[in-house]
This record gives sequence, structure tokens and C-alpha cells, in this order.
Amino acid sequence: MARLKFGAFLAPHHPVGEHPMLQFRRDIEFAAHLDRLGFDEFWCGEHHSSGWEMIASPEMMLAAVAEHTSRIRLGTGVISLPYHHPFNVAQRIVQLDHMSAGRVIFGSGPGALPSDAHTLGLDPMTQRDRQDEALGVITRLLAGEARFSHESDWFTLRDARLQLLPLQESVPQAVASMVSPSGMTLAGKHGIGVLSIGSMAGEGLVALPTQWGFAEAAAAQHGHHMDRSSWRVLMSWHLAESEAQARAEARMGLQRWHNEYVVDTLCRPGAVRYDDADEALDAVCAGTITSATTQAAVVGTPDDLVSFIRTMQRNTGGFGVVIGFAHDWAGREATLRSWELVARYVVPELNGYIASLRDNMDFVRANRAPFERARAAVLSKIAADPAAAAALARTEQGATNHPATTD
Repeated sequence: MARLKFGAFLAPHHPVGEHPMLQFRRDIEFAAHLDRLGFDEFWCGEHHSSGWEMIASPEMMLAAVAEHTSRIRLGTGVISLPYHHPFNVAQRIVQLDHMSAGRVIFGSGPGALPSDAHTLGLDPMTQRDRQDEALGVITRLLAGEARFSHESDWFTLRDARLQLLPLQESVPQAVASMVSPSGMTLAGKHGIGVLSIGSMAGEGLVALPTQWGFAEAAAAQHGHHMDRSSWRVLMSWHLAESEAQARAEARMGLQRWHNEYVVDTLCRPGAVRYDDADEALDAVCAGTITSATTQAAVVGTPDDLVSFIRTMQRNTGGFGVVIGFAHDWAGREATLRSWELVARYVVPELNGYIASLRDNMDFVRANRAPFERARAAVLSKIAADPAAAAALARTEQGATNHPATTD
């Protein structure tokens, strides 16, 4: 596999009670922080009714982020296609691509929150089929096909063609995948990437090793080839210099998130409230690929996250992008430091950036003889020159009279 890319997914999950304007501004600052640290991708979602997730337009949010960043790619994570006319979605993606200087990744989904579908009067049984239909139309529009018409039971196109095409030659695409095979199958049908959101939950994590097969089977049926480098897997973490510090920083916020959002708002099946913060933390972090509970997360050190990602790679067969789920488990400064630890230690360790440095250090330590001979050669030249020898003697005498201290 090629080197891993790293990104962040901002749903967002902000506890209700804080000023929304300030939260939006801090989210933009967070994206700029990731850009400076060298992260590859920044994603934000579309939600309308949960209270915690208050970004209604990922395109608007990413347009603002584009003005404060320079290199990080910007993903719609995701636009709920049944909520929109496909032509309007295509136009907004094109405009965002130009406004961001060609950094857009178009992510789509059927709509995740039942409360959103209820608010908009949508039948949940139609949402996945509508995503599929809309995606086919949007792909044709983004590719700049000749004018075409499309008649549907929920939208109409007549002689449609975008007046402005994307800045990128081809806008990368990804579809959201939860626990069922539908997202993976849709990705294979259209030959595009996958954003595995369900991997954050225990049942989704357990399903990951078999999920890719659905995408490959659908791709083969429709004449496409799936590339694992375009498979993005979401994970949750909070890192600090020690496990004890990470737990202390995240325990109260994680408990609130679990109880108020996962249990009370999402009503996730099987999820239970925890009155004790440490008990909640232990339960959330207990999930593994082979034995999962309500949520899989790493709250610990960079080494813990490295180990977890390597296990995920082995068990899934490999993926291309690690997407960290952005949350408010810890305070602002601790959260920013956690992401900095990922950039400083996790990314270089997994991508081999420091392997050669470590090898050279170990080689020098283990092979002293050649370097001692080089030192002897230098000393022999000094000894042959009376002035240089006298200078060396004075230097050594000074070191003896004034030894280094550790005070």
C-alpha cells in the first residue's frame, strides 16, 4: 500500500449550550491548524435537526475554510443527496472547487439522521435509491457531458448542462458507508471512493473486514476497478503524552458526548448511559476489530494509536486515508495538542518518514570502530603540527579545570 493520508471529519459534535457563532469560528481555526500541521483532508457534514450537529451547508463552511487554508483538501462529508435537486448540488460543488483553487472532494450520502428526513417529509425507504439516482446525474454533469434530460418522480432536468465546469480535471468522489453493504455497493457501481463512517461504531468496525468485497463485486459488475487508496476509514481518538493524561483530559467530555448524544439524541441501539465518567471511557475504548462495544476509540498515547491503525490495516486488507473524528471530549488546548501529536509522531511512524533516521542512528551507535579510526587520523595530523598540538592541549586543560556541570 502507498503511504497513508490523514484527515479530520467534523460532523460537528458540539454540545448544546455554547454560542454557535463562536463554535463556527473555532471550527475554521481548527481546519487552519490541521492545514499548518500537514494533514491531507478536512471533511464536514450536513445536518438539520440534532442540535449537536449544526452545519446545514458543508459547501458554505468549506468555502470559509478555504480562505484560511492553502493546501488541505476539502471534503463534503457528506451532502445528503435526497434533500437537494442534483443540478444545484453539482453547481455548488463546481463553485466550491473554483473558490478553493481545486481542492474539493465530493462526498455524498442518503442522509444519516431520521429526524432530518422526518423534517423534510422524506420516506426513509426512498433515500438510498434517490442517492443512487442523483449521484449518476451529478457525475454526468461534473464530467461536462452534452446536454441531457432526466425525468424522475422527485426531480426533473431538461437540456441540462453546467455552464461552469470544475477547476479540477476530475473531482474526487466518495460515498458514505455505514454498517449495511449499500454504501460500498454504490461506490463500486459508480467507481468512486468510500468514506466509512460506520467504523466508529462497534458493529461497523466488526463489519469492516468484509465491507470492501461488496464494493469490488459491484465494481466488477459495472466495469469499474476499486482502489483501496480511496477508502477512507473514520476513527475516534484523543492523545496526550501519557495514557493517564489523555484519560484525565477526555473523561468528562466523552461521558457527556456518550450520554447526551449517542444515547439520548441518536438512541443508538444497545447504547446505555453511564453515571461514572471512567466507566463510560472504558466502555467506549473497549471496542476492537474482533470484540466491539458501542464505540471504538483510542484515548492514550501516539504509540497506542499507531498500534490500533496497524491492526485495522491488517484486518481490513488496507485502506488509504485515516480520518479522525473531531469532537469536544477534551478542552480546546488539549484537543489541538492531540492533533499535533498525531502529526508529530503517528503520521511519520506509519509512513516510514523516520525509519531511515532511526536506522542511521542505530548504525552509528553499533559501528564505532571506523569512526574511531577517523578520529585517530585527525589527532595524528594535529600532533604533527606543534601549534595545533599546543592549542589542543590548552583546550583539553580548560575542559579539565572547568568540567561541564548539570546544574
